[in-house]
Order: sequence, then structure tokens, then C-alpha cells
Amino acid sequence: MEEPEVIIKLTRDEATILSGWLERLQMTDLSNTVDDPAAWAPIHRIAGQLDKMLPALFFPDYDVRLEEARRCLRPLDDDSQD
Repeated sequence: MEEPEVIIKLTRDEATILSGWLERLQMTDLSNTVDDPAAWAPIHRIAGQLDKMLPALFFPDYDVRLEEARRCLRPLDDDSQD
């Protein structure tokens, strides 16, 4: 019996940030934080879907776009709300 799919909706900024984080997770020693080999299957699937949905990942100005997404999603400091 096939399991139903789970659908997650993200903004483009959220997806960009998540994609960058997953890339670092997969390519660095951060992979040591994933202690269950079964977790890699969904991680790779999510990363692959993000790669397909975010062509900007491959644009020359990706770093600028990533930083802009980070800036948009960072919470404001309490002091800056006055």
C-alpha cells in the first residue's frame, strides 16, 4: 500500500534558505549531526526538489540572492522595533 505524500509549502525565500542549509549539511562535517542513515533519504529528496524548483541556485548572483533571503527572514531585534 502506497503512503500518502506530505506537501510542505514554503516561500521562495524560505526555500532558498533551506536549500543552502541542506547543501551545507550534505557537503560538510555537519553531516555528523544526522545519526540515522534513514534520515538521508528524505533529506536528499527535499534537496533535489528544491534544486528543481529554484533555478536561481545556479545563477551567478546566487550568493547575493541567498543573503537577501536571509535578510528578509531574520527576525528584527527588539531594539529595532522602537
